[in-house]
Amino acid sequence: MRKLLVIDDHDDIRENIAEILSLAGYETFTAENGKKGVEAAIKHIPDLVICDIMMPELDGYGVLHLLRKNSVTENIPFIFLTAKTERGDFRKGMEMGADDYITKPFDDIELLNAIEVRLRKYDVLQTKYAADEKGVSELIKDLNSSGLLHMQLDAYEAEDLPKKATLYQESRRPKALYYLKKGKIKAFRVNEDGKEYITNFYAGGDFIGYLPLLESKNYEDTAIVLEDAEVVMIPRDEFLDGVYNDLTIATKFIRLIAQNVQDKEERLLSLAYGSLRKRVARALVDIHNKFSKGEDGGVKTTSMLDISREDIAQYVGTATESLIRTLSDFKSEKLIEIKDGKIRIVDLGRLNNLLY
Repeated sequence: MRKLLVIDDHDDIRENIAEILSLAGYETFTAENGKKGVEAAIKHIPDLVICDIMMPELDGYGVLHLLRKNSVTENIPFIFLTAKTERGDFRKGMEMGADDYITKPFDDIELLNAIEVRLRKYDVLQTKYAADEKGVSELIKDLNSSGLLHMQLDAYEAEDLPKKATLYQESRRPKALYYLKKGKIKAFRVNEDGKEYITNFYAGGDFIGYLPLLESKNYEDTAIVLEDAEVVMIPRDEFLDGVYNDLTIATKFIRLIAQNVQDKEERLLSLAYGSLRKRVARALVDIHNKFSKGEDGGVKTTSMLDISREDIAQYVGTATESLIRTLSDFKSEKLIEIKDGKIRIVDLGRLNNLLY
């Protein structure tokens, strides 16, 4: 059960709010002034604080300041209660780190809606996402489903793209965020020698092209359809407005993307200095994790990898012939099976161990 703390020096208002929240299914604690409110917050560690601004002992600004300075309470969602005559002061509270404010008098629905939105936001921001395209896609989906982003995917027309169709091209200016409903897409660059180097694979459920949008840069690679795809195009401004409209959401994206970039740099170092066996093993594990999703959204322990040898070689950064020889070694070691040109990982654990 969610725990909420109500801080207000007016007995009737405080008890009325507590009763509403209890009826809504929340466990509620109350405090009649700011000083006792801070003490209650540290003692009970609520999931959200609702606090009046004008109070004796310690006003709402002081309460917010002290809670934000305490490592135990610094991330707790905080909603100010303000009288209409004080409405002009709400900006001060928002600049100090308040999440929302409600003007007195307010109705029950307004209060409950504000609480639900802030709790959903808190849940998303506290979730640990993988530092890769899958993690970013999950973050976008969670923000969207929680109402923190407003991208109604069903409202946008989906486009069917055949195999070998180009989704976007290197050096072009991005105009949209893409959502891959189904199919497979690869992104690649061409080096000075004219050889392709695959930078990423995308599967159904992935969002594509968010990094150039957030960084306001041209595409650094080209995306081509590997398997007939259905793609939804979300206008650039709608995505960016949703992200940058809230500093905490933008910060979450930046941190996740920074980790994503670091992981890609580590992969490049692996390509440069790792043995061919390790590079091929990493590629097979990466591709398996990307394209081997079960019905529950999890990754299957075994599945067939329907990716061409040429594409795997470009992802590894080696010649196709060298890849084939390594795959043959893996087959003899019973790490993989090869049937009808498709690869099936037999022992994912041992293959993972080759990376270290």
